[in-house]
Amino acid sequence: ALLGRRPAGRPVSVLHHGPLPRAAETARLVAEQLTGVRPEPCEEAGDFVPYVPPREELPGDSAAFVLDRLSSTTAQERADGEVLARRAVERFTGPVPGGEERHELVVTHAFLIGWLVRHALDAPAWRRLGLNAANAALTVLRYTPGRPPAVLLLKDQGHLPEELRWTGFPPQLRC
Repeated sequence: ALLGRRPAGRPVSVLHHGPLPRAAETARLVAEQLTGVRPEPCEEAGDFVPYVPPREELPGDSAAFVLDRLSSTTAQERADGEVLARRAVERFTGPVPGGEERHELVVTHAFLIGWLVRHALDAPAWRRLGLNAANAALTVLRYTPGRPPAVLLLKDQGHLPEELRWTGFPPQLRC
């Protein structure tokens, strides 16, 4: 509900969310704070691994750690994740046609947030790793015709009381 109050009063056009129950519940709570917006489930906003880099793309000092962390991803999950990641970029990024201003919300998971931020920054595909998103955090990407994409907010938790900030992160990474 606190997250939903952040964009309240803005002209939100649509609220997409992933198919998992926790994303649907969050989207419902956010939508309750908005006027005239219904949550819309979509596969592209799901919890999937968008890309598993080959060892040679990764920095040498972290390659083993990264690949070990992603080693449980099956070949089918990798293939499906790459397709969904491509579709998510097509659906959620770039200026909208026709010059109308649009504000879209996407309730999703850390892997996809990292992927979309990486895309906005035109960073290498592996660089989504380490762009972790906190629970109930807000990331805002802006796409303006004729300008490069802008990351306006990244995992902002200013709407949460102190005791709820940084949930999902180990204590040593909280600040």
